[in-house]
Amino acid sequence: MKIALVDSGLGLLPAAAALRRLRPDVDLVLSNDPDGMPWGPRTSADIAEHALACALAAAEHRPDALVVACNTASVHGLELLRAELEPGLPVIGTVPAIKPAAAGGGPVAIWATPATTGSPYQRALIAEFAGGAEVTEVACPGLADAVECGDEAMIAAAVADAAGRTPAGTAAIVLGCTHYELVEQAIRTAVAARTAPGLTMYGSADAVAAQALRRIAARAGSAGTGRLTVLRSGRPEALPQAAAHYPEGRLITAPVPTA
Repeated sequence: MKIALVDSGLGLLPAAAALRRLRPDVDLVLSNDPDGMPWGPRTSADIAEHALACALAAAEHRPDALVVACNTASVHGLELLRAELEPGLPVIGTVPAIKPAAAGGGPVAIWATPATTGSPYQRALIAEFAGGAEVTEVACPGLADAVECGDEAMIAAAVADAAGRTPAGTAAIVLGCTHYELVEQAIRTAVAARTAPGLTMYGSADAVAAQALRRIAARAGSAGTGRLTVLRSGRPEALPQAAAHYPEGRLITAPVPTA
């Protein structure tokens, strides 16, 4: 069993780690784009083309499924990737967890990149799934870049900025960028004084991993060996050192125990 993941950078780590936890044997192909990142400031068509290039590089390794482990790429490129790769290769996108967050009934904040915040795609998801919940979109400039660098000072500054714009009494925060899941605890700490007791945070990694495994349950080949392949703008390389800053990065690079 082999699953590929696509993102501009380290945002694919949470979904990759979720897959590793669910299926320690899964072979992972991580395809990101250091030459083209960040994707957020690019045009919609440009984002889609960069995501497709990463996907095509990963597809050469013959995965059973491909996960677009990036909200921005899912917003702007999922349709193109599916048109190019399906039905031969199932493509799973990443959708902000607005529906379960809104189900609690309290005010919801969606933390996302400036490119995703206010986009027709995100607004449509809010209209379809938020029900009567009060939803605030919170743009987080610089946070994904800070996470990518593993720079604690930059992360703290970007998180503090977004926390200051998160409405008081917020009951749930949707992490609308996969990079943000790597610093969930830092976000929780920063908003603690402003949010409702029992704040719930919603990422997408676990749901995306489970969906990928469901999609290939009937078609995946033999069990994998836990092998990790990393493609950086199409080049076979190691993960950048910043990946080891996060538990998810350490998990997927650790040796897989053998029976």
